[in-house]
Amino acid sequence: MTIQELQNEVIEEFQDFDDWMDKYQLLIDLGSDQAPLDEKYKTPENLIDGCQSRVWLQADYDKEEDKITFQAESDALIVKGIVALLIRVLNGHSPQEIIDADMNFLDEIGLKDHLSPTRSNGLLAMVKKMKAYAIAFSLK
Repeated sequence: MTIQELQNEVIEEFQDFDDWMDKYQLLIDLGSDQAPLDEKYKTPENLIDGCQSRVWLQADYDKEEDKITFQAESDALIVKGIVALLIRVLNGHSPQEIIDADMNFLDEIGLKDHLSPTRSNGLLAMVKKMKAYAIAFSLK
């Protein structure tokens, strides 16, 4: 699936809920379903600056396949769900696809409007870090 198709899928999922408490629960469930990050990746280099919670992001690039694989973990349930959503949309795509991605689903599902300013900054920091990895891998 393309990044845009995956975003559309997420938008549809969130449209099933009218209440933001239900949407938060969906985020918590997504975070809970995510595999824990191996302790060896919980390093200061993988810690995302700008997040209120601690978020570690590991990115690996398969040059032959031209695909990036992301893994992440957070010590906050909702943030873990947010990063799980980002991974679901961007994982397994080429650096160029990730660089070019609009990430419109974040506005479409209303996520930015329903986060505290510090969490919203953290969300932007996560997206920025994932795109930075894509840029770095595209230069290799």
